[in-house]
Amino acid sequence: MIDRIASADDPRLDPYRHVADPRWIREQGLFVAEGRLVVARLLALDRFRVHSILVNRAAGDAMRPLLAAAPVTVLACDDPTLESITGHNFHRGCLALVHRPPDLAPAALHGARRLLGIENIANPDNIGGLFRTAAAFAVDGVVLDAASGDPLYRKAVRTSMGASLRVPYARADAWLPALAELRFRIVALTPAAGAQQFSEFAATVLRDDRLIVLVGAEGAGLGDDTLAFADVAVRIPIDTAVDSLNVVVAAGIAMCALM
Repeated sequence: MIDRIASADDPRLDPYRHVADPRWIREQGLFVAEGRLVVARLLALDRFRVHSILVNRAAGDAMRPLLAAAPVTVLACDDPTLESITGHNFHRGCLALVHRPPDLAPAALHGARRLLGIENIANPDNIGGLFRTAAAFAVDGVVLDAASGDPLYRKAVRTSMGASLRVPYARADAWLPALAELRFRIVALTPAAGAQQFSEFAATVLRDDRLIVLVGAEGAGLGDDTLAFADVAVRIPIDTAVDSLNVVVAAGIAMCALM
């Protein structure tokens, strides 16, 4: 059932006044999913407890069958009301507030075959893009170090097209010990000239090999300790006029070859 909101003062709208404040959202144990496609994928997963959904008239009409069947509070208001309480129209008239699940420990991914490891990448566009890439190439899960961004930050969820809701991920406070505990073969992507050519490495990989491919922040790349800890450092050959690839592009090339 969709409840029509008549006034911007309706108290049921109060949580939506904070959707642009990630600290407040996190402190309430929530995250934000925005846009019709992402919210539809959220509901289809049936793995999250949804607090409520807020739509404008156009989104409510377009999504009526889905929203009517969802066991969740759905609120609808006009565009001026929606914009007055949420600010910029980044959500395309459809927002969901979702209860944040507890973070997984890396050990929860121990049964996987292919993992993506993310080190010191804070940019939400890159986090979202990496999750979208991981989903596209059927990566079993993602492990992030303590410095990397939140996969459930609203911009990361939107950029991932909902993939960060679907691909399991774990957060590792102690990065290298967590990688060691997983007992995967650790493959470090780096533009360093001394690294093995990626095509040569990929030719030796067997289907059942358990691999975690590590990517680092653009510019700095993976830390020296991580590169030294990895079982193999590999590079994707590119034109010498270009210093490096975008991290999402590099991860996509690697995941495509290894899947």
